[in-house]
Amino acid sequence: LTVEANVGLGRSPSLKLGDGDRAAVAEALARVGLAGKEKRLPRELSGGERQRVALARVLLRDRPVLLLDEPFASLGPALREDMLDLLAGIHAERKMTVLFVTHQPEDARRIGQDVAFLDEGRIAATGPADDFFDQSGPDAFRRYIGDRGGTVAGSQHIARKRT
Repeated sequence: LTVEANVGLGRSPSLKLGDGDRAAVAEALARVGLAGKEKRLPRELSGGERQRVALARVLLRDRPVLLLDEPFASLGPALREDMLDLLAGIHAERKMTVLFVTHQPEDARRIGQDVAFLDEGRIAATGPADDFFDQSGPDAFRRYIGDRGGTVAGSQHIARKRT
């Protein structure tokens, strides 16, 4: 499917799109920085562009929960910041719950109100995001970010924004 059709799936799985639907697709693509790439195929896109196609598709859906697994892993720092801003804006506009999995502590800090820290596939700590980043934060998390020595292999953060 083209980028435009792939995003259109968020509005209609049968891809029977009216003028309003096509306008919404164009707006979603513009919001994620992909305007002008509507006719491209997935093989013609970078990994980061493919991730943004998926995010544009989400913009068209009206669901109470948004689940994201490493959505910005392939993005450079500036575009990552832009997409985090976009995600925060989507959350504010729609008042949806966002469950965001990341290996980037700063993403969890920026997006999450609550954090669950996974260590080797198990929840090692949960709580308000701000608590994780102060000196009394959970030991496993502090080790992961390089504080209190050592690192923890196989760790992830799950940041959640409440509605």
